[in-house]
Amino acid sequence: MNSGPSSVPAARPLGGILWMLLSGLFFTAVTVIVKHVAQSLPSPQVVFMRYAIGLVFVLPALPAMARAGVGQGLGLRFVGRGALHALGVLLWFYAMAHITIGEVTAMGYMQPVYITIGAVLFLGETIATRRIAAIGFAILGALLVLRPGFRELQPGHLAMLAVTPLFAASYLMAKTLAERTSAAATLGWMSVIVAVLLAPVAAWVWQPMTWVEFGWLCGTAALATAGHYAMLLAFRAAPITVTQPVTFLQLVWSVTFGALLFNEPVDLWVVLGGTVILGSVVFIAWREARLRRGQARAAAAASAP
Repeated sequence: MNSGPSSVPAARPLGGILWMLLSGLFFTAVTVIVKHVAQSLPSPQVVFMRYAIGLVFVLPALPAMARAGVGQGLGLRFVGRGALHALGVLLWFYAMAHITIGEVTAMGYMQPVYITIGAVLFLGETIATRRIAAIGFAILGALLVLRPGFRELQPGHLAMLAVTPLFAASYLMAKTLAERTSAAATLGWMSVIVAVLLAPVAAWVWQPMTWVEFGWLCGTAALATAGHYAMLLAFRAAPITVTQPVTFLQLVWSVTFGALLFNEPVDLWVVLGGTVILGSVVFIAWREARLRRGQARAAAAASAP
């Protein structure tokens, strides 16, 4: 009987889809709350409070963080990743306050594309012609969302153009850190460093907040944590080629909530561009999964007696 690991990823595809649906709902709820709160509070204050409140969830990881930061000498790497992520989230919150939720979501789909490019440039990974073509289509999708020359680009659009490569760089640094320490330590140090770096910026623009606003910000911290956890469960239950297409619903929900709650116009070009970007991302994920299966079969054949 074959019970090898190759059968595990596809064992529960429906479970993976459902977990990814739940993750998308959590993340969409975060964007809606941020959009709402950012209308009355400065973006730096909102993002600082999100991470400061989120430090509660880091407490169980303190022992692992101490071992990794001191015992393994990874302090500078943690700081570097935290700085990149702090700048990225600051720009993301700014963009959320100044452009539509649909635009933020659609442009956010570019992150896996930048991760692929960064892996080639900095981690020495190879890239095939088909994946290069997929990246080209993703860039076309971003142009459909932005439509430069056909409308005036807002500072929020420019902020989102910087957000995705910053988050991609943070992801790649997390990938290298994961090879030397635990996920709890990597996530914990990022949360602490982001909160520390954003504290002076938030203090500079600080405004008094109501208990209702504080409650909303607590909700963003809880929902973001739940969203990441559900996403991890989705990845465990099914291959990324199964779960990735489900993230398209985040764009649908974002456009819907933006129209219903914030009177944002439904821009079909944004939906079309987001669809093109996501299609490219799914193709890249499929190619990577197919390459891994081929490498696994070759390794198994080489080790066979």
